[in-house]
Amino acid sequence: MHVIFEEDGQFKAGSILSETEATAQVETASGKRSKIKATNLLLRFAAPAPGEVMTEAETLAAELDADFLWEAAGSDEFGFEQLAQEYYGHAPRPAESVALLQKLHASPIYFHKKGKGRYRPAPAETLAAAKAGLEKKRIAAEKQAHLAAELAAFRLPPDYASLIPRILIAPDKNTLEYKALEEAAAAAGLSQLRLIERCGAIPSTLEFHRMSFTLEWFPRGTDFSPVTEPIDPPELPLAGVRAFSMDDEATTEIDDALSIQWRDDGGARVGIHIAAPALGIAPGSALDRVARERLSTVYFPGDKITMLPETLIHHYTLGEAHDCPALSLYVDVAPDLRVLGTETRVEQVHIADNLRHETLETQFNDATLKNPDVPDYPYRRELEWLRDFAAVLEAGRGKTDTVDRVDYSFKVEGEHIRIEPRRRGSPIDKVVSELMIFANAHWGGWLAEQRVPGIYRAQANGKTRMTTAPDPHQGLGVDQYAWSTSPLRRYADLVNQRQIISLASGTEPVYPPRSEALFAVVRDFELAYDAYAEYQRRMERYWMLRWLIQENVNEVTASVIREDLVRFDTLPMVTRAPSVMGVAPGSRVRLAISDIDLLDIAFHAEYLETVTAPPDSAAAVP
Repeated sequence: MHVIFEEDGQFKAGSILSETEATAQVETASGKRSKIKATNLLLRFAAPAPGEVMTEAETLAAELDADFLWEAAGSDEFGFEQLAQEYYGHAPRPAESVALLQKLHASPIYFHKKGKGRYRPAPAETLAAAKAGLEKKRIAAEKQAHLAAELAAFRLPPDYASLIPRILIAPDKNTLEYKALEEAAAAAGLSQLRLIERCGAIPSTLEFHRMSFTLEWFPRGTDFSPVTEPIDPPELPLAGVRAFSMDDEATTEIDDALSIQWRDDGGARVGIHIAAPALGIAPGSALDRVARERLSTVYFPGDKITMLPETLIHHYTLGEAHDCPALSLYVDVAPDLRVLGTETRVEQVHIADNLRHETLETQFNDATLKNPDVPDYPYRRELEWLRDFAAVLEAGRGKTDTVDRVDYSFKVEGEHIRIEPRRRGSPIDKVVSELMIFANAHWGGWLAEQRVPGIYRAQANGKTRMTTAPDPHQGLGVDQYAWSTSPLRRYADLVNQRQIISLASGTEPVYPPRSEALFAVVRDFELAYDAYAEYQRRMERYWMLRWLIQENVNEVTASVIREDLVRFDTLPMVTRAPSVMGVAPGSRVRLAISDIDLLDIAFHAEYLETVTAPPDSAAAVP
């Protein structure tokens, strides 16, 4: 006796070797033997052979029409043999019964399975909806195939015009556009990015990198939603000083200014004045939510994305010829430049001048310091005295390092880039950096001493982190360091300013001990700040490659740092050049530059020769 049985959702044929009331031992044509439950035995027949039945059934099933079967089935539940009898008009042969069974099983939208070999026709409205769904899928599949074919031929379908670069950076993988792109990229043997590039859909690598960053970190765009004007602070006492700031021409968020009041004994009172947006941005307000979401200004060559709206920046920036609300730290300094005492005030400060680096550096530099032959310039006495005071502060931190290092400024004008060296540690840098370090360390210590929570930047063993604990910053040589001097540009500074103002005014701190809000700020700020810094580094690298192309530079000199790591001599570029392996660290080498890829922001640097070897070394040549 032969049988048709169901196993693992498939219909199979075999011969019964033995049988009980509950099970049967069945052998298929392949020789496999299985123990089958009696309930899974759907059809018994004596002839023909099982293999012949299955072969003929496949042919017959292909001729059956599901719509006609559905019409013929009525509306009640039925067994497949019953419908086979009605359909063929005679006692069906085994192959005919199996063919109809296979067709029922393969037509789930027409027939709902109700048991082993039993089905019920789908209601008319259900079938209509299912057919519509299948048609929709068919059309979508055809469209996906068309899109994939166009992409594989390196033609960009119009459907993608508004999707780039989102489909490459933050895609919805359920869309047929993404599935078509994935299919086409696999067929072409390219990454999705390179396929889109081959389609000519990335005409501007610069815009692609910018949009990729903003899609991830500013998904709703970089424009600000309409917000109310900041509240004006309460009436503040006017300080009897005339302060000045020192920034580059592009700076609009002027956070800090300085002042000096001379004393009769030869000492001075130094004022470190910090813009005070915390007086006008109430915690939890719409403006605060804007700053809390962005957490920092993003800097990159040629542009920036500010943390705060322009109206608020204008309201609180330390603009010249204005009386500005400020958080001031006054430092009393003895004639021998020792710090005698400090005082923190919340007040109005008159900003007399916004000095700009581009002009000031030609007047106030190492060559002009204490040089009587140099013509006077604004604030000369104050700046030269502050330079001496800054040197004392630096030495007090244990930092007597005088390594000559170079910073670079990136000036982007349209598609043209200028990269200009600027020696680190210039008098302007020294004055500003040392006084800001002093203020951040002092205010951080004050918060810790008064047990008022704050956000600190700590460093140990070369690793820097944000924390709510006043831990040391080994790199700066201070016991604690609380960023507080850039509240227009960093949310951590704005938070700390609120806490410092509460101490100065004798009010309850905005963030109490163990504040969950403070912990959340620390976590989110560090993530965003690191991402913003990485984007700045990436875009600086991009513009360095643009500069190499612009200036037609094919060869450069560089210094070997270690192994295959080199630093260019005239650009702030550190890169790997595997071909310098074996050249002694400290050697200066000549490299050939090729294969510049502005999309990957990559290039190839090939060793040509050693220009100079480090002293007392026998540099190997690869």
